[in-house]
Amino acid sequence: MTADDLRQSFLGYFAERDHAVVPSASLIPHDPSIMFTVAGMVPFKSYFVGDETPPYSRATSSQKCARAGGKHNDLDDVGRTKRHLVFFEMLGNFSFGDYFKNEIIPWSWDLVTERWGFDGDRLWITVHEGDDEAEAIWHEVVGVPMNRIQRLGDKDNFWQMGDTGPCGPCSEIHIDRGPSFGPDGGPLHDPAGDRFMEFWNLVFMQFDQSADGSRVLLPKPSVDTGAGLERILALVQGVDSVWETDLMQPLLDKACSLTGKTYQPGVYDDRDSFAMRVLAEHARSATMLVSDGVFPSNEGRGYVLRRILRRAVRFAFMLGTERLVMPDLAETAVDVMGAAYPDVVRNRDFIQGVLAREEERFRHTLKTGLSILDGELDSGERLAGHTAFLLHDTYGFPLELTEEIAAERSIDVDLDGFKVEMAAQRERAKAARRDGVADEQRVDEYREILEQFGTTEFVGYVDDSCESRVLSVLPAVDADGNEAVEIFLDVSPFYAEAGGQIGDTGTISGLSGAAEVLDTTYALPNLRRHLARITKGSIEIGSTVQAEIDVDRRTSIRRNHTGTHVLHWALRHVLGDHVKQAGSHVGPDRLRFDFSHYAALTDDEVREIERLANDETLRNASVRAFETTKDEAESLGAIAFFGDKYGDVVRVLEAGNSVELCGGTHVRATGDIGTIKIVAESSIGSNLRRIEAVTGSASVAMLQRDEAVLAEVAELVGSTTGDVVAGVQRRLDEMKSLNDEIKALRAQLAVGRASELAEASQDGIVVTRVDGLAPGDLRELAIAVRQRDGIRRCVLIGETNTGGVGLVAAVSADEGIAAATLIADAAKAVGGGGGGKGDVATAGGKDVTSIDSALEIARRAATSS
Repeated sequence: MTADDLRQSFLGYFAERDHAVVPSASLIPHDPSIMFTVAGMVPFKSYFVGDETPPYSRATSSQKCARAGGKHNDLDDVGRTKRHLVFFEMLGNFSFGDYFKNEIIPWSWDLVTERWGFDGDRLWITVHEGDDEAEAIWHEVVGVPMNRIQRLGDKDNFWQMGDTGPCGPCSEIHIDRGPSFGPDGGPLHDPAGDRFMEFWNLVFMQFDQSADGSRVLLPKPSVDTGAGLERILALVQGVDSVWETDLMQPLLDKACSLTGKTYQPGVYDDRDSFAMRVLAEHARSATMLVSDGVFPSNEGRGYVLRRILRRAVRFAFMLGTERLVMPDLAETAVDVMGAAYPDVVRNRDFIQGVLAREEERFRHTLKTGLSILDGELDSGERLAGHTAFLLHDTYGFPLELTEEIAAERSIDVDLDGFKVEMAAQRERAKAARRDGVADEQRVDEYREILEQFGTTEFVGYVDDSCESRVLSVLPAVDADGNEAVEIFLDVSPFYAEAGGQIGDTGTISGLSGAAEVLDTTYALPNLRRHLARITKGSIEIGSTVQAEIDVDRRTSIRRNHTGTHVLHWALRHVLGDHVKQAGSHVGPDRLRFDFSHYAALTDDEVREIERLANDETLRNASVRAFETTKDEAESLGAIAFFGDKYGDVVRVLEAGNSVELCGGTHVRATGDIGTIKIVAESSIGSNLRRIEAVTGSASVAMLQRDEAVLAEVAELVGSTTGDVVAGVQRRLDEMKSLNDEIKALRAQLAVGRASELAEASQDGIVVTRVDGLAPGDLRELAIAVRQRDGIRRCVLIGETNTGGVGLVAAVSADEGIAAATLIADAAKAVGGGGGGKGDVATAGGKDVTSIDSALEIARRAATSS
């Protein structure tokens, strides 16, 4: 049986049982919480959680899946084991509230043994430790001996989509591959699954889990099964691993042909064979990913694809293969997968082109990068973070590839150092964008403007508006992709983004038209570019216009910028001179300040920093900006402000006790800043901290908002704002007292009711109906009854206060039986299940009309056992 035959056999079997055959969804999922489609149920998730109504009640599919990156990641295991793959297919069948365990369990056995010819005597079954129903079906209906059915816990045999929502027990089918794969004892004693290999997982979604961890039965339980096609194929074809199947063998053969190496099946300590497996698998995975629209990049899915490709190319290079290998391997992958996925055939040339370009790009720097890495690793010491970054940034080595190569020599990598280098690179990239890096043609246009007219005269330190002449107007697009223009003026009051301060906005207007300035940046050093949207007529080159900034916005920015300087001084005063600025953002609504420090700020430190900063604003010291030589500025103790560029002549800002170099716009006196309030403090990396703060009207608005919230809380707890803490505490104390009173009353009620129920016992056995209690209260009542003199066994069944059925059994310690045996069959009678170990067991159900029948069943169990 070929892979195509196996795939069709599975789909056909369920199509015969009225399942809709659903084509595979893309490897790029609609679910933003996952990077790739990782399981067969992913395309159906919205049906299972109830967000959408399924167009069918039964479905079956062979779903393309990839597990690399994020929570689901098999990439590093590829080639090292007999079954791990990045790309694989998951065969699955799904019931959306239609059939359940009684159907799928016999069907799965029939398909495996009758259609695929597996020896039933070699099959083992695992069920969840609390799933009596599944165990009974496997044994009583299918006929699997009890010694080949094993119970496992939540870790292995319980599935849940997340912390809340549909969940339920699993049942897995395993095959015994024989003594050569390990000792006997079943899956319970083979956690690695080498001998007792799992190949089909049946998930029974029968509960709905709440945020508090409690579970209730779903009104319409569902089924989700998943079977790895490649694993089953290896079993059907009678080979040792997925590598010898007709899906992978042609790719291994092609890898051997391209590299001139020999593959040894079943040998996992041979480097050449390991490399052949990596090349074969990664070529197939890359082919399928590119076909579905994933392209190599430095982020997200594209980064994972780049890791896959460069890992494969590195092995080909290490084997001495000079020619490109990925395009030819992709050709074979298309031949292997094309019958099942025609899109791959249609995309053949495109796939090969993408892979060829990526391989060429990496091979260009691979030799030099490996030489550098080998030289560093020869020392036997930990690989420095800056070296890992150099390999990543200059030679295209994904960090994970560097880690893998280092691990081959048992050397680790300084990841913290790498992250620091990456953060610095991002800041450099932002600075480059601020400085107006653009395509070469546009840069040439900027240079023509600069050569013809010179730099922009900036008058914004003094004036909020001015008369200007339009030098040039170039077409552009704004941040949202809408049509815009870039306007260049001879004189401008608009501050261009620099030193952490964002660019000004405002208007440019003349006789021929008007424009709204959306942002101001540097096209080239000191050449201001006003990104604008035409609001009327047109802005003509050579015309005279009035350029005017948004004064209110600039005023807020001034407050925040000067406030940043004052906070910097206060931080150094409280924390120490080791504090250095590492970045900033000064906008109209708030300021952000990044700085070097080795620990989180304490509440006391934050309060002291705020106190010092606001002392400076209350002093209302004058703010003075002046130009001087760099040497003179340094002699004055001026601190360089991050992000600014300095020549021989620098601009110094004195704001109270703060003296720093800065080219930004500022208030005239520290009192103009208003109140400075720190609103957040956090870590942004190793030994790097960030504070965010507001000033002026923003801090007043925040205080007013907090005051309103405080007043509302005070009103709710019946106190004044000055007494709100005591008021809240009083309410909490009252709640605690009431809860204690409720518990005491419930306990009294249970004791009183327990005596009443115990008096009606027969031969020390109580089996009766009790309605209207919560499940927990029903349990407590059963325990209270059992504790009465002469009571050996107690079973309580009734309709709970939530509308379902609750069942509880409690037995005395010397009875010698498990409480669960008294209610197991009764729970099935009301359409539920449950259990427990020891002398107390609980269960639930949904069929309240069958409570009396369940009582009879429980009564027989209690009196006969």
